[in-house]
Amino acid sequence: MTTCAMLDLETLGTHNDCVVLTIGVVKFNPFSLEPPGPGLYLRLDISEQLDLGRTVDDSTIEWWASQDPKVRDEAMGDGDRVGVAHMRQELNRFLVGVEDIWAQGPVFDIAILEHLYRQKHWPIPWHFWQIRDSRTLFGVHGDPREKGRDQAHNALMDCFYQAEGVQKIYHQQGIKPRF
Repeated sequence: MTTCAMLDLETLGTHNDCVVLTIGVVKFNPFSLEPPGPGLYLRLDISEQLDLGRTVDDSTIEWWASQDPKVRDEAMGDGDRVGVAHMRQELNRFLVGVEDIWAQGPVFDIAILEHLYRQKHWPIPWHFWQIRDSRTLFGVHGDPREKGRDQAHNALMDCFYQAEGVQKIYHQQGIKPRF
């Protein structure tokens, strides 16, 4: 069985050094229509990241203000936040055995996480050749995700919908494992 991970971040900016609010990641098999499997959802400590010199973009704060209050409060609320060292431990453990890591545009999610890992002088838990881009896949084959889906911009739910979208396209296109 092929095990991939879909990763998504919610942030307070769009630059590589921005504050990360939440991280979601799910495991899935792109060659199957089985629902994505176990997920990991972490809400990161904002103050700790600000102390590291990570940035906040005013236009992103304005954008969050226009989002559904339920989703906004989940991403930006104070409770249950974890430090970046705890995030690293949990994420690294979660990614063990994962062959490919998907993101909805790796120049955002992956680049931001890689910047955070480098800032802390931690080894990055994936190789550049493991990164896959669902945004490009959806751009080429059409976006199969349900429009107006519930909880858009919840990192874990976005992962789930993006992973299902990859699975649907693989199925529709008859894409089979390489080996």
